Amino acid sequence: MTVRICAAAAAILASAGCGASSTESTSAQNLPPVNVQASSLKTGFATMERLAEAAKREGGLNVIALPRDWVNFGEVIDTFADKYGLKVNELEPGASSRRQIDAAAQLKPDVFDLTMDVAVKEAGRFAPYRVQGWQDLPDHIKDQSGAWYAAYGGYMSIGYDPREVKPPVSFADLLNPGYRVALDGDPLRSASAFGGVMAASMRSGAPQPEQGVELFAKLKQAGRLTEPAKANAIVAWDHLNAARSAGHPDAWRVTIPRDAALGGYHVQAINKTAPHPAAARLWQEFLLSDEGQNLLQKGWARPARGEAMLMKGTLDAEQAAKLPKAPGPPVLMTIPQADAAKAYLKEEWTKSVG
Repeated sequence: MTVRICAAAAAILASAGCGASSTESTSAQNLPPVNVQASSLKTGFATMERLAEAAKREGGLNVIALPRDWVNFGEVIDTFADKYGLKVNELEPGASSRRQIDAAAQLKPDVFDLTMDVAVKEAGRFAPYRVQGWQDLPDHIKDQSGAWYAAYGGYMSIGYDPREVKPPVSFADLLNPGYRVALDGDPLRSASAFGGVMAASMRSGAPQPEQGVELFAKLKQAGRLTEPAKANAIVAWDHLNAARSAGHPDAWRVTIPRDAALGGYHVQAINKTAPHPAAARLWQEFLLSDEGQNLLQKGWARPARGEAMLMKGTLDAEQAAKLPKAPGPPVLMTIPQADAAKAYLKEEWTKSVG
């Protein structure tokens, strides 16, 4: 049957032949020139293959503030590098969002991984680019121009040692005898620690910074605010506590208090002056692809495209079932709320907690 079809095709197309690849090459010739500064795959590259080729010609990618043990970024980076044959230069893995922006002129990162408040304020520094999965991203976690968009998020949680303390139902339970509590860093410098204080401050879905500071001040006064290595309860993002629990479920468990389901997202952005603009766009496509999103979820993060992927059947459902149970949709702080809270902590944290 295949022979007859080829013969018929040959009669119609003359010398083109049944197995000819001229259609593919002709299509490639008809495509517009590559534009590495384009705002979408369609307008700048037409296909992922052409984007990957353009990135490979640039030879590398500069990322910043991506610790290899943070939401599985080690495997994400290595998979990307192997998949596309690119060298990934990992700049200042421990940099904060603010540091990323301040050091950009010197370090020249291609892409940023930022908290949403910093991304909103610095949107003018970014090159707009809408990834292929753009429509899968909820409107409230992306800039409509494409300047920034979330790749992953999580809930503020309490990790605890069930051998030493009862499961805390609320942050107020941490004041009960027996708890030795730690934050994930200094809330004046660490976004995770700041989120912990804000989660403890939540009242009726809104942050009350003074309540959060008061709780940790009481713990400090009682001698029960300590460092993570000495704590039997750690307030941190659920992906951090889940990673601690992964190998030792009997020694470490995670809960997200129902009355304080504070969430947060890390958003991606392309440096407007990226030295590798095509590679930067390829990185964003990879992070927001099904493969990239599942790799982030493997690191206990919650993929930004997770709901859409679940409906399409492309989400790693087995890993999703292992994530700490969420009590409901996350409460996201507004930029004014975050700004006001940071100003309050700057004035009161050192005086009250030290």
